[in-house]
Amino acid sequence: MTEMPDLTSKETARLNPEPPEATTLADFASSSAGEVLSRLGSTAAGLTGVEAARRLASTGPNAVRTHKAGPLSVLGRQLRSPILILLIVTAALSLLLGDVTNSIVIGVILLASVGLGFSNEYRAELAAEALHSRVTHKAVAVRDGSLVEIDVVDIVPGDILHLSLGAVVPADIRLLSCEDLLCDESILTGESLPIDKSPEPIPAGAALGDLNSCVLMGTVIQSGSCVGVVVYTGAHAEFGRIALGLGTRQPQTEFELGLRRFSLLLLQVAIGLTTLIFVANLLLQRPLLESLLFSLAIAVGITPQLLPAVVSTSLATGTRELAKRKVLVKRLVSIEDLGDMDVLVTDKTGTLTEGKISFTTALPAAPHVDAGDVLRFGLLATEVDYSTGTVSTVGQNPLDVAVWAAPEAPASQVSEYTRLDVIPFDHERRMTSVLVRDPAGTLTLVTKGSPEDVLRVCRDVAPAARHLLDQQYAKGSRVVAVATRTGSGLTDISPADENDLTLAGFLIFLDRPKQSARASLKRLETLGISVKIATGDNARVAEKVCGDLGLESGGTLTGGEIDALTDAELAVRAEEASIFARVSPEQKSRLIHALRANGRAVGFLGDGVNDALALHGADIGISVDSATDVAKDAADVVLLDKDLGVLADGVMEGRRIFANTIKYVLMGTSSNFGNMFSAATASVVLSFLPMLPGQILLNNLLYDAGQLAIPGDRVDKEQLLAPSHWDIGYIRRFMFLFGPISSLFDFATFALMLLVFQAAPGEFRAGWFIESLATQTLIIFAIRTRRVPFLRSRASRGLTISAFSVVAIGMYLPFSPLAGVLGFDPLPLPFFLALAGMTVLYLVLVEFAKQWFFSRPAQQPTATRQRVSSHHLARRAARFSVVEPGAVVARRRSASRRRRARAGRK
Repeated sequence: MTEMPDLTSKETARLNPEPPEATTLADFASSSAGEVLSRLGSTAAGLTGVEAARRLASTGPNAVRTHKAGPLSVLGRQLRSPILILLIVTAALSLLLGDVTNSIVIGVILLASVGLGFSNEYRAELAAEALHSRVTHKAVAVRDGSLVEIDVVDIVPGDILHLSLGAVVPADIRLLSCEDLLCDESILTGESLPIDKSPEPIPAGAALGDLNSCVLMGTVIQSGSCVGVVVYTGAHAEFGRIALGLGTRQPQTEFELGLRRFSLLLLQVAIGLTTLIFVANLLLQRPLLESLLFSLAIAVGITPQLLPAVVSTSLATGTRELAKRKVLVKRLVSIEDLGDMDVLVTDKTGTLTEGKISFTTALPAAPHVDAGDVLRFGLLATEVDYSTGTVSTVGQNPLDVAVWAAPEAPASQVSEYTRLDVIPFDHERRMTSVLVRDPAGTLTLVTKGSPEDVLRVCRDVAPAARHLLDQQYAKGSRVVAVATRTGSGLTDISPADENDLTLAGFLIFLDRPKQSARASLKRLETLGISVKIATGDNARVAEKVCGDLGLESGGTLTGGEIDALTDAELAVRAEEASIFARVSPEQKSRLIHALRANGRAVGFLGDGVNDALALHGADIGISVDSATDVAKDAADVVLLDKDLGVLADGVMEGRRIFANTIKYVLMGTSSNFGNMFSAATASVVLSFLPMLPGQILLNNLLYDAGQLAIPGDRVDKEQLLAPSHWDIGYIRRFMFLFGPISSLFDFATFALMLLVFQAAPGEFRAGWFIESLATQTLIIFAIRTRRVPFLRSRASRGLTISAFSVVAIGMYLPFSPLAGVLGFDPLPLPFFLALAGMTVLYLVLVEFAKQWFFSRPAQQPTATRQRVSSHHLARRAARFSVVEPGAVVARRRSASRRRRARAGRK
C-alpha cells in the first residue's frame, strides 16, 4: 500500500520564536483582539506579501503531512519483514562458513524479489505524489490590504483570514469578528453539537473545548462567517499535534485495516509452520544452518511478498482508468472508499434533473395583483444590484438567474426602484427580504422564498391560493412564493419584520427529469447502492420527480420532522426513508452521520456551499467540476460530468481493484500454503531436502512475477454487484481447503519421482519445482473467477501471457546453463507427459472444489465495516500536505519542544 513517506530529511526551515507574552492558544483567547494583533505583529489590513514570504521561510509550510515519493522509505518497507532480514543474515553466515554457491543464489533471488516489489511500489508512489500535487486547497486571506486566495500550506501566523459556511478551518485562529458563527469541533473534542463562537475574550486558563473566541484547525464552519488572525499553523496547532501523533502513514481505510489483519494471519501460520519444520529437522540431526535456511525460506515462501506492490499498482491503474471515465480522485485510497459505498445521498438538481432551471410563469394569488406585478416583486427580492440598469447574475442562485433570464424581465422596470436594505437568504429562514422605494416614494417590504416559510408569515391566505400551490406541486414544478407589506416607518429591516405579509403570488420554475437518470439509477441499484435524495425543495416535488424516474420511495422525511427526532430515532427512520425534503445543511450533515451510525458506507454527492458539511461528514464526498469551490474543496472525488452513470463507473472501478487484490491474496495464500505444507512434510520423510532454500525463493519469485498483471485483469460482473470487505475467516477457510488440494498433487509428484523415475535429489527437486510452479501458476485461471475458466470467464491478455511465460521459464531452468548453480538436473520426457495429465486433473478437481465452496452459505464473505475514530481526522489532514518533508520535520521538533516547555512551566 502506498504510504506517506517517513520524514527523514534535514531541517530546512528556521523556527519562528514564541510570542513573548503568549505561550498557549488559551492565552490568545483570553486577550483582546487588539492585543492579539499586536503580539503577532499584524493589523486588520493583514500582512504584506513580503512579510508573509519572510514568515513562511521562517516557520515553514502550514503542513502536517508530506506526499513526496521517497525511494528509501519504499525500500525500507520492502526490507522490514523480520523473517526476510533473518534470512539475509543467515545466508551471509552461510557464506562465511563456506557454502558460497547456495548463499549467492539466495542473495540474488532475494535481491530480485525486493527489486521487483520496489520498482512497482515506487512507481505507484510517484503516481500518488503527482496526484497530491495536482490537488490544492485554498483560503481567502488579506494580503497587502486586498482579499486574495492562497494555498492553505502558505498560511503563516499573523495572516488575516475570511471563512464562511462549509470551510475547513486551516489553522488555529483568534476571531476578530463573526456573524452567527457555529463551528463543528467533533473531530478534535468528540462533541457532536456545534459550538457557538464569539470574538469576545474568554476567562484565562480555559480548556480546549471552551475556547469560544477561537476556531481550531481541522474543524468545520457549520454556519455563519468570520474574520480572524492566524495564531498557530501546522504542527503548532492542536489538530497538527494530533495528526502527527497518528504517524506519517496515509489515512487508514477499511481496506488497509483488512490488510493488517490478513498479515497477522500469515504471521501466525508462518511461525507455526517454520517452527515445526526447524524442530523436526533438528530432531533428524540435520545441519543447524541448513535447517534454519530451509525453515526461513518456507516462511518467506508462504508470504505474498508482492501484495503491497499489487495493491499500489492496482490503485495507480485505477486512477488512470477513472480519469478516462471522467472521475478524478484526490487521493489513491479514495478509490477503495468509492467501491465500498452502499448508500448514496444526493441532491436531485442536476443528478435526477437536467439542472437547467427555467422560469415558466408568474401566478398571482391576490386581488389587484397581476402576473407582471408578481414577477417584478420577485426580481426586486433578489440579491443582485439592479440600480445601474445593467444586471449581473454571476454567483447568484439558479432560481434568481432564471427569473432574470425571463423574457418579461426587461419590461419590469425594476431599475426605477431604490433598494434601501436587504436580508440575504439563509437556510434557516429560507427567504430573502428587501426594503425598496418606488418612483413615487412609497416604501415596500418584499419577501421571496419557499412557499411553506413565506405562507407562515402571511395573513389571511385564501384557500384558493393554497389550492393553486398544491396543483403546481402535483405537476412537479418548483415554486417560489412572493409576499409584500407596506414599509412605512422603516429605514432598515431585520428578520423580525418578516411578518403580517400579504401573499402576492407564485413564481413557477421547471427543471425536467434527466433522460439518462432512470438508467443510471437502475445501474446503481444493481450495484447494491441505495439512492436517497436530500433536497431543499418541497417534498411533493421531489416525490413527483422520483416517481417519474421509477425510483421507489421508502418514505419522505422533512427537515422539520428530522429536527423532532433523536439521533437514535433518526438512524432508524433514515434507513427506511428515501427522500429528505426541505433540509438545511446541518440536517444533511446529521442525516449522513445517522446513516454512518448504522454501519453503512455513505457517499454524498453535492455541488453547493450548503453541501459542504455533508461532504465532510460522508465516508466518500463527491462533487462535480462545475461545483462551488467550497464543495470541490470538501470532496474526495470530483466528477467531470454531473451524471450518476459516471459515478457508477467509478464505483465499479473501486470494486474491481478490491476484487483483483483479493484474487492475489486467495491465490497466493492457498498455493503457497499448500506448497510449504508439502515441503514441510517431505523434509521430514525424505533423506534429503525436497527443495533447496534458494529454489523455494526462486519458485516464489517467479510465481509472484507472473501475478503482477493481476491489477489489469478482467473481473466478472457479478463480483461488482455489491461492496466486498475483508473477511479473514473466509480467507482462512479458502486457504485450508485449496492448500491441501495442492499438496495432494505435490505428494503424487513425489511418488512419481521416487517410485517411477527413481530420481536423484537434483532430478527430484527439478520435477517438484516445475510441477509446483505449473500448478500454482495455472490455478490462477480457476481461482480468479467463480465461473468456468477459459470458457465462461477469460483472463486479460497480460495475465495470460505472464502466467504461461512463467511456466515456460520454470520448465526451461533444469536444461539451462544455470541448472547446476540452482541445483537442478535435467528431466526425462515422460515426466512432462505425466505433468500435463496431473495439471489437467488438478484444474478439474479445483473446479469441483470451487463450486462446492462457493455454493455453501457459510463460506460467503461477510460485509462487516468498522471505522476507527482516527479515519476522518487523518483524511482531513491530507489537505495540509507538502512535497518537502524537511520543514515539517522542523515544525514537528519545534512542537515537541514547545510541549515540553509548557509542561515544565505547569
